[in-house]
Amino acid sequence: MTLLDVSIVNVALPSIEASLGAGPSELQWIVAGYTLAFGLSLVPAGRFGDVLGRRGVFVVGLSAFVLSSAACGLATTAEMLAVTRLVQGVSAGVLSPQVVGLIQQLFTGRDRARAFGYFGATVGISTATGPLVGGALLALFGEAEGWRAVFLVNVPIGAVLVPLALRHLPRPAPAARTHRARLDIDVVGLVLMAASVLCVMLPFIVAAEGPAAPWWLVGVGAALLVVFAWWERRTERAGRAPVITAALVRTRSFTFGAAIGTAYFAGFTTIFLIGTLYLQTGLGLTPFQAGLVQTPFALLGALSAGQSAWLVGRFGRWAVVGGIVVMAAGVVGLDVTASRLDGSAAALAMAAWMALAGLGNGAVISPNQALTLDEVPVAQGGTAGGVLQTTQRIGTSVGVAVVTSVFFATLARGGAAGPAHGYGVAFQVGLRVTLALIGVALVVAVVDALRRRHVPGTFNPAGPPPPVGPSR
Repeated sequence: MTLLDVSIVNVALPSIEASLGAGPSELQWIVAGYTLAFGLSLVPAGRFGDVLGRRGVFVVGLSAFVLSSAACGLATTAEMLAVTRLVQGVSAGVLSPQVVGLIQQLFTGRDRARAFGYFGATVGISTATGPLVGGALLALFGEAEGWRAVFLVNVPIGAVLVPLALRHLPRPAPAARTHRARLDIDVVGLVLMAASVLCVMLPFIVAAEGPAAPWWLVGVGAALLVVFAWWERRTERAGRAPVITAALVRTRSFTFGAAIGTAYFAGFTTIFLIGTLYLQTGLGLTPFQAGLVQTPFALLGALSAGQSAWLVGRFGRWAVVGGIVVMAAGVVGLDVTASRLDGSAAALAMAAWMALAGLGNGAVISPNQALTLDEVPVAQGGTAGGVLQTTQRIGTSVGVAVVTSVFFATLARGGAAGPAHGYGVAFQVGLRVTLALIGVALVVAVVDALRRRHVPGTFNPAGPPPPVGPSR
């Protein structure tokens, strides 16, 4: 639900604009506010889950997400919707790292890789099917008020998930609860981390929606990150628990995996944005039809992600390299299609290339997640997962800003060319930037694979076996 809401709302923006009279500024914050709040809360929430217990934080985040989704669906003004979207983004950021932490806690070895495979499948499906689900809801409930269903659909799903989580997620052991009471939380570190992420993400999010972006904030964010690193070292030397330990930063598998994820998410997530613009405005497809073209990406991605345990066990880090190569081949195919075909033929060919790209995507996200957290202790699983997802959100923000800027700049230079041709050329140029970003991920992945020789069948993530009975 949390990742679906990143993309599903884009389809509903015209409906929101007409229903609530939202202007460009309100629409910008309805979209960007969620992404920003999501990214800001990931690391603090991951740390809270590690310290206070993941089950409780998961249930709180899920409950807050359901309530904020209901508030979004019942909003009566554009300003109210923008504010409730911020709350929804925070709750999504609280919920998401607990999933990664629980996978680290409850599974080991190939079972953990398999669990991350299912997690990666949901990431791919939710990213690719957002426009399809949004278009279907708008078609079902009408353009005027259909946008409300985009948010309210989360309510019945969440109402089922909350009691299931309370029943099936492991409770903290009494000893763990007593130990947690003695732990302190590095509030200063959390504030510094959140402020640095805010300063880095905000200019790129604003740039994706309009020309005026406070780029000077990137420098402020970098400076805050340096201060954060200094504070964390000071905190750890004083014998207190930092937000991010020095050992985590020195873990090569984690740092390489985070770098791969940042570059890869900067590339692949932009395909759906510029692809939707090309399909709907360039080729004249409805939102639902455009979603159907992108659905093969989700289906094939789920298939390959389901095999991630075998891929990691057999090929190790080379599985990620192979997945990126297959994804890149799909992007090249989309580029060729936009240059040579038009109309329904272009849409059908795009669906085929999206299937190939999805096949590669499933072999990237899930194996990279498992390998990145390979050597991370279970006790730091939530924090590490929050850091990893934060880098992915930053990568997404940077990629969207860069690719959409190039897309619209190319479109503006197209002059009086017809929509199909003009949007086709802009789509091609945007895809080439996407391919360059994916290429950066490929280079890092190859270096990561070469630095450590893999023996088939030896994948065994670090950490003790999952506890029997109650656990934190």
